[in-house]
Amino acid sequence: MTEIDAKIDALVPAWLHLPDIAEMLDVEVTRVRQLVKEGQLIAVRRGENRTLQVPAAFIDGDKVVKGLSGTLTLLRDDGYTDEEMLEWLFTPDPTLPGTPAQALSENRGTEVKRRAQALAV
Repeated sequence: MTEIDAKIDALVPAWLHLPDIAEMLDVEVTRVRQLVKEGQLIAVRRGENRTLQVPAAFIDGDKVVKGLSGTLTLLRDDGYTDEEMLEWLFTPDPTLPGTPAQALSENRGTEVKRRAQALAV
């Protein structure tokens, strides 16, 4: 749970507040905070009130995007910070095509994880 710079803020098209995510997932806000603490979601402080927010692309209807948690674990194991993970996930890659976050939401997680693993080499 960190603050982010303008570059990353500009890469992420939309954000959600934790209470909104809790409502979408039909869980308590404390459960969303637990997902952040466990590293299954990335939350950053944004806006005037510095509230915790999560990229909207990480939520698919009433669940966390399939493959996100595993991808975050791979990147974290490679030594990536939350900011670096967000930058990687939301930077367009013409060979995917799109961003890794977009590919995850389109159920192309296997390719995203393969690329995340290749970063460690």
